[in-house]
Parts: sequence; C-alpha cells; structure tokens
Amino acid sequence: MEIIRFEHVTKTYPLYHHFFSGLKNFIFNIPSAMKQLRSSGFTALKDLSFTIQEGESVAFIGRNGAGKSTLLGLIAGVLKPTSGTIRVSKRVSPLLELGGGFHPELSGLENIQLNGVLMGLSRKQVAAKIDEIVAFSELGEFIHEPIRSYSSGMNARLGFSVIAHLEPELLLIDEVLAVGDASFQKKCFAKIKEFKARGVSVVLVSHNSSDIEMVCNRVIWIENHKILMDGPTAEVLPHYIKAMT
Repeated sequence: MEIIRFEHVTKTYPLYHHFFSGLKNFIFNIPSAMKQLRSSGFTALKDLSFTIQEGESVAFIGRNGAGKSTLLGLIAGVLKPTSGTIRVSKRVSPLLELGGGFHPELSGLENIQLNGVLMGLSRKQVAAKIDEIVAFSELGEFIHEPIRSYSSGMNARLGFSVIAHLEPELLLIDEVLAVGDASFQKKCFAKIKEFKARGVSVVLVSHNSSDIEMVCNRVIWIENHKILMDGPTAEVLPHYIKAMT
C-alpha cells in the first residue's frame, strides 16, 4: 500500500530581503517588483517525484542545505509545496527537532498530555500511556520540572519517548537520535526495530551511515535539490560515501 506520493514537488522560499531593501522601488513599480520578488526565491527542492510504500524504512541523505529537512516538513504537512502534489495517507508522528511542539513553561508531564492531544489522541488514551513514556525517558523527577530547564539531551529523550509510545503509523526522524548518551540511543533504535516489525513506516534524515544501515532498507540521495539516486541502501550508500570523501 502506498502511503506517500510526491509528484513534481518544488519548494521555493521567497527572499524577502529584496523587498525590504527596496521598499520605495516596490511601491512605485508594483507590477515589475512583484515579478522580481517571485523570481528571487531560494529553491530548496526541485521537481521531486517518488513514492513510499507501507512498511518501508527510507533514509534521505545529502549535503547540508540539500533540502532534506524541508522534505520532511512537507511530508509532515508543516510546509506546503510551491508546486506539485503531495499525498500522505497515514497519521504522521514527526520528530523533526528537539522539543518541537513543547511549551517551555509547562512541565514534562504536562507536555506529554498536550502533545498526545495535539496528535489526535484522547486524554484517556494519553493517560494510559503516561507511565510508559515517563519510564522510557529516564527523566525521573525532572518530569515535573518546566521544559525550559531541560538540556537538549533531556528534550530529545522526552520527544522520542512521547512519539514512541503514542502508536505511530508513519515516523519521521530528523537527526535527533544523535543527541543523548549511547545507552539511550540503543533504546531508541531497539524501539524503531520494534516499529518496523509491526509494519510502521520510518522516514529518516541522518548523516550517520551506520544508523542508516541499521534502520533503512532504502536510500534516496538528494543532490542540488533534486533526487540523484534512489534504491536499496546497500547500493546507494557506498556511492554517497565515496562522493563525500
């Protein structure tokens, strides 16, 4: 079953500094200024087409700035394409940034409840999972402290723990597993393997080739904001590593 489809997707960010640096010119030459503004954007992704099937574990790789995080944002629905169409048929559980979606003034426990509801679960469903989430995070009494007092590693622990125990269907992970100690990373990867065994689809962005080999059976290489290679991990990853060395 197909769960993600990108058809000729392009994402461009407008370069607003052109507008603000020439406000007078913009006011007196609106038609030409608007044309210039539309043509002066930064293209993060260009004409991407691919599909991902249910149960696949796919890594997106590429240089910094290639557009990988933008791609995850498009899958998650937090970004909209400039052109092209995107279809996602599963509930997305995004782990795109440390503490993304956490309210800094609320405690870790309160943020678990808030994020569960925001992900579409009932309060009762979230309550049934809270003890497991807290135990997995290993935050102890810090779970009652406000998020603003957490380190980046503590944010990562809580963020992954919430996602991991709220029944993900499509899991998006952007580099965050690089944060935290080795034992917690090991727990995270064991949980991801459990997801894969249950048929959960995983989309991963990482620069760590060993993580990709451990998690993903397919790799899509983004170069110059386009797809350069798409295939089995054992075929694509060696070409990428060779190009980067």
